[in-house]
Amino acid sequence: MGMKVHLPRGFSNGSRISGQGCPFYQNYTKGSLENGFGAPRTPLGITHFFPKLGVLLIVVLALSGSLYWAASISATSGGNVFRGYRRLQENLVAELSVISDMSLGGTKLRELEFCSPEYEDYVPCYCNVSEKSDVVDPDRLVQYDRTCIQGPNRDHNCLVLPPRNYRIPLRWPTGRDFIWKENVKITGHEFSSGSLMKRMMVEEEQISFRSDSLMVDGVEDYAHQIAEMIGLMNESNFNEAGVRTVLDIGCGFGSFGAYLFTKQVLTLCIANYESSGSQVQITLERGIPAILASFTSKQLPFPYLSFDMLHCTRCGIEWEMNDGIFLVEVDRLLRPGGYFVWTSAASSHRTARDKDSEKWAFIREFAESLCWDMLSQQDETIVWKKTSRKKCYNYRKFGPTFCEKSHDIESPFYQPLQHCIRGTRSQRWIPIEDRRPWPLQANLNSTELNLYGVHPEDFAEDTVYWNAVIRNYWSLLSPLIFSDHPKRPGDEDPSPPFNMLRNVLDMNARFGGLNAALLDAGKSVWVMNVVPTSGPDHLPLILDRGFIGVQHDWCEAFPTYPRTYDMVHAEGLLSLEAHPRRRCSITDILLEVDRILRPEGWLILHDTVPLIEEARTMTTQLKWDARLIDLESNSDAKLLICQKPFFRRQQY
Repeated sequence: MGMKVHLPRGFSNGSRISGQGCPFYQNYTKGSLENGFGAPRTPLGITHFFPKLGVLLIVVLALSGSLYWAASISATSGGNVFRGYRRLQENLVAELSVISDMSLGGTKLRELEFCSPEYEDYVPCYCNVSEKSDVVDPDRLVQYDRTCIQGPNRDHNCLVLPPRNYRIPLRWPTGRDFIWKENVKITGHEFSSGSLMKRMMVEEEQISFRSDSLMVDGVEDYAHQIAEMIGLMNESNFNEAGVRTVLDIGCGFGSFGAYLFTKQVLTLCIANYESSGSQVQITLERGIPAILASFTSKQLPFPYLSFDMLHCTRCGIEWEMNDGIFLVEVDRLLRPGGYFVWTSAASSHRTARDKDSEKWAFIREFAESLCWDMLSQQDETIVWKKTSRKKCYNYRKFGPTFCEKSHDIESPFYQPLQHCIRGTRSQRWIPIEDRRPWPLQANLNSTELNLYGVHPEDFAEDTVYWNAVIRNYWSLLSPLIFSDHPKRPGDEDPSPPFNMLRNVLDMNARFGGLNAALLDAGKSVWVMNVVPTSGPDHLPLILDRGFIGVQHDWCEAFPTYPRTYDMVHAEGLLSLEAHPRRRCSITDILLEVDRILRPEGWLILHDTVPLIEEARTMTTQLKWDARLIDLESNSDAKLLICQKPFFRRQQY
């Protein structure tokens, strides 16, 4: 069983988007190559003589036209030339680029069409597994599981538009407490009351997560309670106790993570796919880390020993199901000395005293077999601590067996759930209380780097490189955003704020250098560090630095809703996916970026010249505004900065 929420089935207008129970499979680019980048080569032959002759004439006419245009400039006033020069120059470059493609045997790239309205919250890969049942029950809980299908079945090649009344999210930190109601798929009454983490106030245009008190849902008192149960003075001492990263299961609307962020604790929300009233969508809208994931049947895409705390407040998981296999997954993800916090009516004192409560008895005994110590119980909240003592595993009398030594514990990319425990055989088995507190843990020393097979010189060079890169990126983005790139006609350009970006996704994170450099520069951002499955796996290193991240195959859709990131960054990703075998096209990857990027959001691509130039030609299809930037004169790489325009849906 996965995380459960009462949800309406399908979409609001009585229509349903599905493919054998799945809402749109991930492969949605018609006509792209099955295993290649770019357009297919056409065979050479005599039949191409006349088209090439035509292309030659077009080139001659274009060059003649450009010479005429240059000559006419002298007769034009200087002011008019300056205002129109950049646009004319870009148009000419674009036209010559198309001509170049035609001369190579390609075809002119057409702009993609916009999707119909039912696609506005489109998330590929998630199948309604509850539809497989023969029993038709409208009140039954809808459950989804991730299933991506690769191959030629591509049924979607349009650009996802925002809702009709979509508005640019408020800047951080204001956007943490107020979001535009029309930006998310929620009616307002679905979660207006209920559990601790699912309360909010719906106003005329906004959804508010604040009241006259600090937080509308009492999360400050709740966090203070957890700190006391652990034995701390208050929640400000979490970091001193080794708690830096928290996985919040079924997080409601992210208020727990929003509050802990002020205490230097980074919380990642996970929740199942929901067709409406989404926890993940609203949490990301608030600028809090979140990702679609569930305990349904597969391991979460994080390695062994990833988090300092796992938190579940009425998350809907039946921990006793399947002989406690979900508790085994919690144990896999927790670091030694880490905490599992469970708040549920099933764990109340009254239930615990009930002799007939087999569910509670099983959970309590199973936790003991995992070498967890129950620290405290208050009302409906229980805190367990995973042991830091290796000897405990040798004296267990019952419980899960150890996994075989051949079992891969660091690359669990959507592997089936396992009923075995990993024990203490990892070199990363380091109790959280023995780890350096944040932010010192972000700068790994030579002894720590040896655990991951990384040379200290390479790590130091990476740090220096990314600090310089961030300074360059900010100097490039600031004038583009706030001077010559206005996107809202009629609005005055605001002065550049320090927090112009909040949600950042790094598609090829390596050591997490971009993340570290942004924090060193004082930027109020969080970064989803993505480690491609086709490249080196440095995700354990990234997580041990106190960052968050995930493994992902970029030939599949990323597990998030549309419009959830302000900036997407990719250095070397296109080269990585192009070698050694081309499993998906650049178009596939950029279409996915367009889906998850917010209107007015930015994409920064850094790669080899041929791949960047190929990506540049595709920006026309995607209707992006693109700037190509040369690096050093002797460099074989280029930088492509793209902005996704804000296209409003037409009124019907």
